[in-house]
Amino acid sequence: MRSVYRAGEVRTAEELLMRTVPDGTLMQRAAFGLARRAALSLERVSGSRVVLLVGPGNNGGDALFAGALLAGRGAAVSALLSDPARAHQQGLRALLARGGRVLTAYPQKIDLIIDGLLGIGATGPLRGTALSLVEDVPEGVPIVAVDIPSGVEVDTGDVPGTAVRADVTVTFGCLKPALVVGPAVAHAGQVELVDIGLGPWLRGSPALHIADAMDIKAWWPRPHIDSDKYTRGVVGLATGSADYPGAALLSVAGALVGPAGLVRYAGGAHEMVVAAHPSVVTAPRVADAKRVQAWVCGSGLGMTPEAGAELRSVLASPVPVVLDADAITMLVDGSMAGELRRRDAPTILTPHDREFARLAGESPGPDRVGAALKLATWTRATVVLKGYRTIIASPGGEAWVNPTGTPDLATGGTGDVLGGLLGSLLASGLSPVRAAVMATYVHGQAGRLAAEGGPVTAVDVASALRAVIKGLAAEGAG
Repeated sequence: MRSVYRAGEVRTAEELLMRTVPDGTLMQRAAFGLARRAALSLERVSGSRVVLLVGPGNNGGDALFAGALLAGRGAAVSALLSDPARAHQQGLRALLARGGRVLTAYPQKIDLIIDGLLGIGATGPLRGTALSLVEDVPEGVPIVAVDIPSGVEVDTGDVPGTAVRADVTVTFGCLKPALVVGPAVAHAGQVELVDIGLGPWLRGSPALHIADAMDIKAWWPRPHIDSDKYTRGVVGLATGSADYPGAALLSVAGALVGPAGLVRYAGGAHEMVVAAHPSVVTAPRVADAKRVQAWVCGSGLGMTPEAGAELRSVLASPVPVVLDADAITMLVDGSMAGELRRRDAPTILTPHDREFARLAGESPGPDRVGAALKLATWTRATVVLKGYRTIIASPGGEAWVNPTGTPDLATGGTGDVLGGLLGSLLASGLSPVRAAVMATYVHGQAGRLAAEGGPVTAVDVASALRAVIKGLAAEGAG
């Protein structure tokens, strides 16, 4: 598991660490890591032509010292200063002492650009000379950004204007939100974390957590020698309808590959479900279904009075509930707000941006993490704000981001598959946050795997889930 910290926590940690080491130590550590990664981006260092974009802060100093190291290895290093009077003087002297130059315009031939214009202390869009330097970046030249790409909002991942689009971002000490959420992700490129000794001094609460493959493997529920279908968990699905039977089939497919031992389906597509999946126990209504450990409700349910009655039955149940699609839409008019907020058992809402806007009364805006946390507090539910970097937010203020998302999942029905898998994980006894973190991670991996075969459909994703989960089981064996 990795933690992501906002700029304020990072600056505080840096100040604490700097009291324990000689002056300039942190910058030298950062510059060494930056120079090493920049060297890997070049075919060869000696004779290469490197341009530094240098701002007035410590990022500019990092770039200058890294440029001096590259110049010492034979690179021709030039610096473009956005504010010459405020350039880091020690770094500038180090560069010039190694044969580096200061220019006022881009040279004709460049092998690599190092973006050290703005760091984590900057806010708002690029302005003045910094904006001009970014707008004039030659096309096709690889860019390595220092800590974050200049022009992105570090704490939210928003991109309020023109911003550097890096191939690699070398970040120091810890990950920052702009590297993992929001449109800024597309500007960061490959992210490399350089350890400068900051870890023990990061004492504030992380803005976000990120699970990795080893976490998912360790958390995945596996049957024991004394397990039976009931002890493994029973998940109920109130999805689909006679008009939208595909949603029922896809959500059932997602649930069947999860860890639950039994899947029950209740709804208008029950005859089609049992024909396609004989192991599923079906009923025409939620009230007719027997006991479950979690419900999934909404996708393909429709907006009829009968659909509303099914949702009310699910909300009245004493077990964890996943609400998706039509179930979220039926919450918008507020007629079921009381049932939602009075629930003692956990609730998970899984909106995409348009559903979020209908439910919250406004779009997620530039701060997707903050928006998800706000909705989670208001609804007393765990919110899974779906997107390329899906956010999981709990009512208690805990937030995670899923790193495995892919645009290939932006196709009809993939959310139905995710809902079924999420319900199966809930039924197995996992907490809402952990179930959501695991479901989105594995679902993203399945989307990537399915995309290897060409255009992706929800059926492809459901099929790929089996291979992904088989890999988890194989890794955990022995």
